[in-house]
Amino acid sequence: MPAPNRALWIDSLRSSITVLVVAHHSSLAYTTFASFNKRAYILSTHPIVDKERWIGLDIFENFNDVFFMSLMFFISGMFVLPSLAGKGLTAFIRDRFYRLFLPFAVGVTLLMLVAYYPAYYVAHGSHDIKAYIIDYFTTEAWPVGPPWFIWVLFLYNIIIALLYPLLKNRTIGNLSAGIMIISLALIIWILYVPMVMWLGPYTWTGIGPFDFQKSRILLYFGYFVLGALIGDTFSNTFIKQWPLWIAGCLLMYTLLTVIPTPLRQMVEQGKIPSLAGWLIYYTIYVLSCTFSCVAFVSTFKALIHSPKGWWTSLSANAYSIYLLHYIFVVWCQYALLSISAPAFVKFIITFMVALTGSWILSHLIRKHPLIKRYL
Repeated sequence: MPAPNRALWIDSLRSSITVLVVAHHSSLAYTTFASFNKRAYILSTHPIVDKERWIGLDIFENFNDVFFMSLMFFISGMFVLPSLAGKGLTAFIRDRFYRLFLPFAVGVTLLMLVAYYPAYYVAHGSHDIKAYIIDYFTTEAWPVGPPWFIWVLFLYNIIIALLYPLLKNRTIGNLSAGIMIISLALIIWILYVPMVMWLGPYTWTGIGPFDFQKSRILLYFGYFVLGALIGDTFSNTFIKQWPLWIAGCLLMYTLLTVIPTPLRQMVEQGKIPSLAGWLIYYTIYVLSCTFSCVAFVSTFKALIHSPKGWWTSLSANAYSIYLLHYIFVVWCQYALLSISAPAFVKFIITFMVALTGSWILSHLIRKHPLIKRYL
């Protein structure tokens, strides 16, 4: 397959995952587990929490959460070694500083400051801008929001750049389909399950805006490195079996969704130890993550061969959409708080407003040559 098509399917996949990110954040105000902490909104499950809820959005949100950031790191890793080979170490790090670290700094200092304002108002009932800014950098500890991905990605890029002499001639692509699945699942199990058993699944830590999810930091690095080592060298058999990987994706996520209750009952009845129950659950989690990533990669590589106008625009603006969308998500969810409508309707409105608004704004700001160069 020629190089343009190879870039096309990757860009299409990356932009589609960005759309999933927008939808994911659009759903978080309406899940049944959503909660809001007025004393420190950063401790809430989401900056805005609506009284309208729907369990279907729990299923959608959890499906995304299992795999999509892992896949984002995998996709990002695919570009690293070719970029290092073409630019050299110094130019590569300089490029990543401008393309990743500077947008991150702007995102957490300005964009998130705009995005989180409705949460402050809901919590305090005050439009005191000075008090909000002080609270943002103190009580809320400079919340990072979605740009967490960008600073972690920058860190991973620097690590791989320093290790480039050891990695430049190594590849693990063109593996048979079976070996690919088993290897991915085993590596990710080793990197994730011990960490999540030790640290728990939801704990974040960091200094200022440099936050990360403790149990997933090795998981994401593993996907990033695997993306770098595999690149675009997938076997034809692996790609042709994309319907099988979709079936595996759906099966594993269904199993992950339904198995907690019987596992809990078996533990309570003393049929299996608690440790065994958690190991079974997280093993299924790893398999669900693996099959979802494999399904998306293989399906896009198999089916995306020619550009479409709107998708080309989406791909070009995907990075900026990622940076900008949270403002539209949170403000739209805030605007819908007083409106009586089902949770799913509010979710659709938020998603459409956030995607369209961030897309249009991205298109406008990228008319500036310097911004277009790096975003």
